[in-house]
This record gives sequence, structure tokens and C-alpha cells, in this order.
Amino acid sequence: MVPCSVGAVTTPLTLRPISPQEHRDFIAGRSSASFLQTPGWASVKAEWKAESLGWFRGGEIVGAALVLNRQLPRVKRYLAYLPEGPVIDWTGDDLEAWLRPMVAHLRKQGAFAVRMGPPVVTRRWSAEQVKAGIADESVRRLGDVPPLERSQVGARVIAQLHELGWQLQSAEGGFSAGQPQFNFQIPLVDDQGAPRTEADVLAGMNQLWRRNIKKADKSGVEVALGSREDLKAFHDLYVHTAERDHFTPRPLAYFQTMYDALAAEDADRIQLWLARHESDLVAATIAIRVGTHAWYSYGASSTEKRDVRGSNGVQWAMIRHALEAGAEVYDLRGITETLDADDPHVGLIQFKVGTGGEAVEHAGEWDLPLNRVIYKAFQVYLARRG
Repeated sequence: MVPCSVGAVTTPLTLRPISPQEHRDFIAGRSSASFLQTPGWASVKAEWKAESLGWFRGGEIVGAALVLNRQLPRVKRYLAYLPEGPVIDWTGDDLEAWLRPMVAHLRKQGAFAVRMGPPVVTRRWSAEQVKAGIADESVRRLGDVPPLERSQVGARVIAQLHELGWQLQSAEGGFSAGQPQFNFQIPLVDDQGAPRTEADVLAGMNQLWRRNIKKADKSGVEVALGSREDLKAFHDLYVHTAERDHFTPRPLAYFQTMYDALAAEDADRIQLWLARHESDLVAATIAIRVGTHAWYSYGASSTEKRDVRGSNGVQWAMIRHALEAGAEVYDLRGITETLDADDPHVGLIQFKVGTGGEAVEHAGEWDLPLNRVIYKAFQVYLARRG
């Protein structure tokens, strides 16, 4: 039990395991949370032993976490991982009150280390700043560009984590040990929190994006929501994309499990979008939404008929749908930190920058070693595997 001061009254903050339903109800009562912290995500990561935890102040649940436990080979000790979590109040100056009971519980469960990714923004850059950085030969990384905004909350979180002994994990080119530290997002509300219009969002895009959206429409690209039965068609195109772009594709079963798990929590949580031209599937994407946060999660496109701009057409359909659903941000997910024009990753950044959004840096992923001998062996294992 950890005391937590609220005004002049000291109330206890306690932690205990909660049911998936309690977890779902808590998430549903918030404006938003990462889909990686929903109880349904436990079914997607079935190879991990999952547990839902809740923080309580009196009888009221005030925080929640999905913990994924990965067992070490031949040893009954676990890495406890909280991707983009936990879902707690990160704005205060007493993180220890939240983290201490969580760490104590996970230690009792056999964790040799805890890894978490605080969902806290530290810096932001406008699309114009990113574009100028790519054009400037003296700029190599996003961090070389003075940010549009530095978050006081983010700075306070990082300072407290250092003080509490947590260790920031290195991010190779901007991708951390698990989830990306840098993302590209399109705000769907203005500075006063009022919803932006479709016309306003479209006007914020660069000329090439607007032209490609218009070309997709004029070429006769038809974008529609798909169903679970369309996952096979999506996957076939996704495998084609993986071969072209040289990455390892996930199996069809992974997407079927994801679709079933997230749709079971909320019928609108996951959507499959299909862009067709003259009956040919030219682009397909998976979108996820939790409350006011919408994500572009996976995408695929055909090499043939790239000139009809199906990828731009399907993205615009997803953005419009997010606006209609009341989302406040459309998240295009990870980018690397590189702004070097010769880096092969910069093309992805340029594609996303064209949407007129902003680059966002999060606090990154942090480890707290609980058994330093095992943790050191774990680091050596990861280094050899990498």
C-alpha cells in the first residue's frame, strides 16, 4: 500500500490483478489508450503469459496495465513487458507511488526485469521542420532540429525514471527495443480542441498528396471496408509487399487472431480497408482505434498499377473515417530519427511528412533490472541474436 496525497487528504494507492472485463471497462472510460494496453492484445501475443493489473484509490480503479511475461529458456524467470504502458496518470511528480507497487508485484511473480514504454510525448516537430531538415545537408537526425515543442510532462517523467533506477533502452535509428520512439501523427483537432474539417486536413497536405488523392479518385479507385473474410486477400498483397520491400511478413493467422481479439472488445476497434481498381486489389490496410486515437497499423500495395495511387486513396478514406468517428489524432506509427537524404529509411518519412502532420518523440522504452545477473545474461543473449 502506497500513500498518495490528494489535497490535504492522504489516500492509499493499491494494486492488484484485475479481470479482463474490469480492464476493458477502465479503458472504455478513458479518452484513449494504446491498443497494446487493451486486454484483447493478450490474445494476439499468446506466446507471452499475460496479466491485467489495476491501481485503486479506495474502491475506484484509477490505472490499468497489460503485462506480457516472456519466460527465459530453461529458467522460470520472466521479462515483464508493458508495451506503451501502463495506463496511469503520468503528469504528477510522484511516479514512484505508481511504479513501486507494480514492481513489487512483478518481482513476486518471478520477473527478472520490467520493461515499459511510457505513453508520454517529449518533443514535437512540424512537417515543415522535418522537410527542411531532410533538405539541409548539415542535418542528419531529427534531434538536430530544434523542436516546435518540448513537453514539461515528458521531461519530468524522464527525470523521475532516471532517479528511480530505470534504464532507457537504445534506439537504433529511432526504433527502440520494442515499440518505435518516433511516430508521425496528423492532429484531427485544432489548438482549441475543436474538430478539424476534411477540407482543413486536406489543405494541410502537400501538393503531391492532394494530387495523388485526386488521381486515385479520377482513376476509378474504389475504397471500401472489408470483413474478416477479406484478410486472405489483404495477406496475399502484404506478402507481395514484403518481397518487394525486403521485410519478413507475419503469417495470416496472426492477422486473423488480431482481428478476432480486437473486434471482440469493440466492433469498431479494428477495420480492414481495401482499395480496388477495375476489380484488382491495389492497396489494403488495417486500422485500429481506441477512443479518440486512430492508428494506421499495417499496409500493403501492389507493384502493378501504382500509378492509380491506391495507397493515397485508402489513407484518405481512413483519415476521413477517423474524423467521422470523433478521433483526435490519426497515427501513422513509427519513423526512424534519420533525416539523411541518403538513408533508405528517409523515403518512409517523406511519405508520411506529405500528410502535413507532425513528428512526435515519446519517452522511449525503459528497463528496471530486478536480478542483475540474469538481466546481464539476457542482454548478452539479445546482442548475440541481433
